[in-house]
Amino acid sequence: MRPRSCATATLSLSSSVRRSSGFDTVWVAQHHFHSEEGGLPSPFVLLAQAAAQTSRIVLATGIITLPLEAPLRVAEDAAVLWLLADGRFELGIGSGGTATSFPPFGLDVADRPTVYSANKATLLRSLRGEVLTSDGGALYPPAPRLIDSLWEATFSAGGAERIGREGHGLMLSRTQPRREYTGHGSVDDQVALVDAHRTALPAGVPPRVMASRSVLVVDTDDEARRWRAQGIARSLPMLAAQGVTVPDGVDDAELAAYLDLHVGTPEQVLATLAADPVLPRATDIVFQPHPVDPPHEVVLRSLELIAAHVAPALGWVTQN
Repeated sequence: MRPRSCATATLSLSSSVRRSSGFDTVWVAQHHFHSEEGGLPSPFVLLAQAAAQTSRIVLATGIITLPLEAPLRVAEDAAVLWLLADGRFELGIGSGGTATSFPPFGLDVADRPTVYSANKATLLRSLRGEVLTSDGGALYPPAPRLIDSLWEATFSAGGAERIGREGHGLMLSRTQPRREYTGHGSVDDQVALVDAHRTALPAGVPPRVMASRSVLVVDTDDEARRWRAQGIARSLPMLAAQGVTVPDGVDDAELAAYLDLHVGTPEQVLATLAADPVLPRATDIVFQPHPVDPPHEVVLRSLELIAAHVAPALGWVTQN
């Protein structure tokens, strides 16, 4: 198990944190137009800058919204970044993205599955080095090993089965879509996705399951209460958009559990993570501060506390 660091709203880890914490990977998400979702439309550009300033940490996209991209350009940019980073790059793709982002790109969100499937087929042909032009041209620069670390995101067991059948890594979101208030977290539903993925893997292909989790670790109970309340407040519009009504009288601890938020001191966060049935099945764990999104210095302190207390308790060993 390799718990991994994920920065959604920011990637600018200070040099002291980068040297001392030793996280295996930093992931960045792609979002168009909506600053509250991270505000990063161009992950390849950002990660190219990160590649020039790092030497060990693996850089990754979680995710590139493939329906909104030209798949050949994704393959080319990924190949160049893979070379710039000396192989320290992993490509994560998905069909997701905010629905309102599709019309400005000239797409109907209802066509998302079809467009994703077609674009992925083109991307895979490119990464495999297949001939693409009438005069024998193929992807250049070539990056034949990049396809071996490809990740795909899904919310469904059917999608997880397909991803497994194709031998790709499975990316699990920090939370699942929901239709009603249940009083408990949604990630229990991800167990079925993991099982479907593992069962479908071709013989000899090792499982790769990445579990992203909303984690913010702080030093005091007062900080925990304050940032937990902010995470809840920023999540409630998401619930409303899904048609979920939260009953009156629900306290913050129960609501945070329902929202799959792990906010607290190291001891408190480890206690809530211990109830997550997916983590023992995951090969990679990603920590992200979304949707709490506190100031940068709070995120940096959280990363320090994760590296010192939380990740080791989950089985992570610092890589030298």
